[in-house]
Amino acid sequence: MTLAMGVPPHERSRGWGKVPEELFARIPAEQRGPGRGRDSVRLLVSRGVEVSHHAFVELPRLLRAGDLLVVNTSPTLAAAVDGRIGHARVVVHFSTRGDDGRWAVELRDPAGDGTTRARAGGPAGTEVRLPGGVRLMLTAPLGPDSDRLWWARVSGAQAQTSGAGVLALLREHGRPIRYSYTERDQPLSVYQTVFALPTADGTGSAEMPSAARPFTAALVAELVSRGVQFAPITLHTGVASVEAHESPYPERFSVPEASARLINAARAGGGRVVAVGTTAVRAVESAADAGGVVRARAGWTDLVVTPERGVRVVDGLLTGLHEPEASHLLMLEAVAGRAAIDRSYEEAVRGLYLWHEFGDVHLILPEEDPHSAHCSSN
Repeated sequence: MTLAMGVPPHERSRGWGKVPEELFARIPAEQRGPGRGRDSVRLLVSRGVEVSHHAFVELPRLLRAGDLLVVNTSPTLAAAVDGRIGHARVVVHFSTRGDDGRWAVELRDPAGDGTTRARAGGPAGTEVRLPGGVRLMLTAPLGPDSDRLWWARVSGAQAQTSGAGVLALLREHGRPIRYSYTERDQPLSVYQTVFALPTADGTGSAEMPSAARPFTAALVAELVSRGVQFAPITLHTGVASVEAHESPYPERFSVPEASARLINAARAGGGRVVAVGTTAVRAVESAADAGGVVRARAGWTDLVVTPERGVRVVDGLLTGLHEPEASHLLMLEAVAGRAAIDRSYEEAVRGLYLWHEFGDVHLILPEEDPHSAHCSSN
């Protein structure tokens, strides 16, 4: 694993400006009224600068036979644990487990309402007492450009060098990470997507790969019945605090052989490869060669997808709505271009779409070729 933090954060003004707080999704869609499900969210669809408005349940008719959805199977961990530094209460967000048994963690202050506030990281040597006799010792910042995330070693009765002790700690004492824009605590099941699968070593994501949250088993079955295929990949995402819009740091991923073949076959057959979430884009693009051929690959990726780098495999993207400072927007621009993304987000703000993990979603598709569309209808 490298510690490269990728490109520096891009601070660029955006015409659609700051997202009003009333557009933050505070509870899951299925809790907003009787008869609602996870798929009861809105779907903004953009093809270039053309934008249309839909319900998420319309997704099957917006895709076509031969299209392929790349989905992340990483399960969400109960990654927030209460601790103490001396007499002071803190909350530890466990982010990523390193190959040497250390964990990348973020220390936060309790906010008194079940959420947390950002706090200064470090210094090295800080010890945090956790439940079950576990001790956490901060050793070094995760990277030279960030003081928020730190590498830490664990010790104590439940802790093991392999990291299994931390996973046991999370299962017994952890809860899902949540931020101040949400209304209340939710069970871990609320943060699992329909694609989440248990891993052999118990690892997973610190925060939910949320673009896939609106999918239900029934919707997946309808997509399959219409000839849409699915290619599973795994990328264990770390914490992405809303207070610090940093470039992505290295994450563990896997693109299995079967999925690589499905992706290559879809591209060869004229199907569109649509990534479900920015995590899926990062994994697939990390497994592609310069010609866009995807190979089975597993390990760490520090790839940062920007407009300058571009995409080699992905034709479209289904994603949540991101804050104006978020580095994720550069990935969206790599897929669709700056003008298209700005136009989409102007429409999202105007149309009162909801932001964050319980919010609405955005489907970015390639612009239609009018000549191709006419020919295919004959």
